[in-house]
Amino acid sequence: MGLDLTLRQLEYVVAVADHKSFRRAAEACAVTQPALSAQVAQLEHAIGAQIFERDRRKVLVTPTGAEIVTRARATLAQAAQVIEAARTAAEPLTGTLRLGVIPTIAPYLLPLVLPAVRAAYPKLRPVLREEQTARLLAQLEDGRLDAAILALPVPGDLAAIQLYREDFLLAAPMAHELARRARLREDDLDGEDVLLLEDGHCLRDQALAVCSQAGSHEVAELRATSLPTLVQMVASGQGVTLLPEMAAGVLAGRGSGVATTRFAPAPGREVGLVWRMSSARGRELGLLAEIIRAQAAKHLAARKK
Repeated sequence: MGLDLTLRQLEYVVAVADHKSFRRAAEACAVTQPALSAQVAQLEHAIGAQIFERDRRKVLVTPTGAEIVTRARATLAQAAQVIEAARTAAEPLTGTLRLGVIPTIAPYLLPLVLPAVRAAYPKLRPVLREEQTARLLAQLEDGRLDAAILALPVPGDLAAIQLYREDFLLAAPMAHELARRARLREDDLDGEDVLLLEDGHCLRDQALAVCSQAGSHEVAELRATSLPTLVQMVASGQGVTLLPEMAAGVLAGRGSGVATTRFAPAPGREVGLVWRMSSARGRELGLLAEIIRAQAAKHLAARKK
């Protein structure tokens, strides 16, 4: 005998697993808690397995439930792709687009590109999520995101389009000897105290590779949680750092107490738009990438003048 399961029931199961609460899951799904609880219980009865352990204080996912939640996510993602394929065939880049962006890119790129995206595709509603790379990749894999803007390359079976390359600039206190030079070589960092972001930021690994090759050493006890904090630490004389070019234009301007200097040749990073190979929105995301690429190129060209 076949099982009579519905997508709505799977949606409720995933919501409870995400929120660890029937009440909060019901609020997120815009239904009453009794209605959601009844649908989850009906699903558990139909499959003959307990998905959640419940008591008055908490909700736990059972081992069997964890497998069911994983498969429910995949099923919901596939159903969404069917709907998206039908919709985008008629009109691309409309409706909701869930886009993840890493913290060392989001505050500096998005203000440049979102107005152009809005002008070109006024029916698109971007839902933005700023997280570190590992979390974005996990959310992309399980269907919670449609695409992400990340530093390339990334692991996994993902499609990717390069958006731009940005240089790393040295950021140093205004009075620092390196700040007075017109151009630097990487080996000019030899012996310098370098400040970096905390673990989890891909920029940390990229900058650390440059600094290790140059012979500089990290001030390990002074890791920063964000680029603005990193710049403040440099301004206070704690050391020097490497900043991506877009961030440098915002954070190391007049009054920051920090000077930026270019390298020749310049280390840097590639930034790209990535999505699941199975996504029905690949053509749309290619159109989005064209807009982002054009706006980023215009901005970076202006900075190099």
